[in-house]
Amino acid sequence: MTNTLHIIGGGMAGSEAAWQAASHGIPVTIHEMRPETGTFAHQTGDLAEMVCSNSFRSDDDEQNAVGLLHWEMRAAGGLIMAMADRHRLPAGGALAVDRDAFARAVTETLRAHPLVTVAPGEISALPEDGTWIIATGPLTSQGLGQAIAAETGAEALAFFDAIAPIVYHDSIDMSRAWMQSRYDKGETEEERTAYLNCPMDRDQYEAFIDALLAADKTEFHEGETAGYFDGCLPIEVMAERGRETLRHGPMKPVGLTNPHQPDVKPHAVVQLRRDNALGTLYNIVGFQTKMKYGAQADVFKMIPGLENARFARLGGIHRNTFLNSPTLLDDQMRLKSRPHIRFAGQITGVEGYVESAAMGLLAGRLAAAELSGKTPPPVPQDSAMGALIHHITGGAEAKTFQPMNVNFGLFRPVDGLKGGRRGRKDRYKAYTDRGKEAWQGWLDAYPLPRQTD
Repeated sequence: MTNTLHIIGGGMAGSEAAWQAASHGIPVTIHEMRPETGTFAHQTGDLAEMVCSNSFRSDDDEQNAVGLLHWEMRAAGGLIMAMADRHRLPAGGALAVDRDAFARAVTETLRAHPLVTVAPGEISALPEDGTWIIATGPLTSQGLGQAIAAETGAEALAFFDAIAPIVYHDSIDMSRAWMQSRYDKGETEEERTAYLNCPMDRDQYEAFIDALLAADKTEFHEGETAGYFDGCLPIEVMAERGRETLRHGPMKPVGLTNPHQPDVKPHAVVQLRRDNALGTLYNIVGFQTKMKYGAQADVFKMIPGLENARFARLGGIHRNTFLNSPTLLDDQMRLKSRPHIRFAGQITGVEGYVESAAMGLLAGRLAAAELSGKTPPPVPQDSAMGALIHHITGGAEAKTFQPMNVNFGLFRPVDGLKGGRRGRKDRYKAYTDRGKEAWQGWLDAYPLPRQTD
């Protein structure tokens, strides 16, 4: 059919784009190379498979930019948020999910939609005609990556992303560890005890840092450089920046009380978060790593409570590719040299599951409007969606463009509010109130049926 939308890639962005377009009555074909052609990070052929963390991060839609993005996606009838809510796990103020159940639900929902077809096989060349969205993510295949580079006249930029390890819960020593969310955050007891905590005293922390720095690391291939995204730094890279860095990052000991030793303040705390609904698997929060497998097991077993840990998955590292979007994409996320092709997701230079799915949502809606002969108004810059798309399609400095999470630094200031830490709560609330109003106005001007079942 001439009005079919073709989407390359069935990850977060591709899945959300397909849902949005199909919900608007547009036939969609998702071209997914898995499982026929796999990647070293994926383990299944499911759509929207989560390969790193199982968390969509903060769900606070009043004080957090990520939470506002959650709100906007829900308001738009987003599939990713609907399935995340259905399969959520306790995680304090965060939105974490049972990753396998989540991916299966997304896959089953899309395959059941009468307007969605999932076509297996790899596409390694840029399409010459039709309407397309390329949402191949950070693990774009070599063939397609080369085709994109040839078309844009420049090599795709790259950085390295690391995967955190997963531990079997029954191998954790709970006489040393305890369950608590920082500052007991959460509305239910389950939320307030969503994280598993392993304390370290000063000597244990110093020994851990020494072992981390000395451990064997993954070697890079010739010609590759380690341009890490700061929001996903391997722990050993953080340790190299200073021995106290981890204590002010993923191992910060604040907001926690060890019930085994309530009068002793830990020097550092390693947190683990439930990774599946059964509670049999826990991932080590913020512990992305490029250590070799043998070294990982040795170093992580130095953590109190993990001395006898068994690992369902050890950490890893992979190369992520992304476009220099400010120079290559227009404000509709179309490739300027081939406007029948849109890009969505992490390949556009956003970072994170939520941001990737959000750009898929926009790309799917914009493509659906185009195929329906409609012209939606510009995405409002004061929304979280608008702040992101504005950043990647022109707001960022092209010469220094790097992957970016959504954050309030991308938002236009609200007049009349105090700056600095003291005014932060009021300022963030003003951002989210304004963002919700702007986004809802855009949805009302270009409505789309809400279909989440």
